[in-house]
Amino acid sequence: MSWSNTYVGIPYKDLGRSVTGCDCWGLAKVVYQAELGLTLPDYRDGYVSAEEQAEVASLIGKETATSIWALVEAPKEFDILLFRHGRLESHVGIYVQHGVMLHMATEDQAKHEDYLSPRWHRRLAGIFRFTAGLKEAS
Repeated sequence: MSWSNTYVGIPYKDLGRSVTGCDCWGLAKVVYQAELGLTLPDYRDGYVSAEEQAEVASLIGKETATSIWALVEAPKEFDILLFRHGRLESHVGIYVQHGVMLHMATEDQAKHEDYLSPRWHRRLAGIFRFTAGLKEAS
């Protein structure tokens, strides 16, 4: 988990997109840029606050239907885990290794958690791979 340890402790900041503070999507943007050299779509203009779950879910629904995101069954490092919050798909985590994700805990900080635990696994809505600019490892 060496790469992911770098991000543990980043504070939560609504609509944040940097290591000084971010929301769950901001954390994904920061990690993809720093670790993979990839710029993920910002999506910040698509919602007013991470608390607006319906707006976030609508935005995620539109984006997961595009060709830059591929729904996959078996996760690989850096894949995006999409979770339901209530009935809405509005939270993301980053796959680190089997059973471990890095995610932004709302009103807290970035941390590792077990996405296979009952709390998270029952809410897992899908696993997505960013396909724009990624190369398969040989």
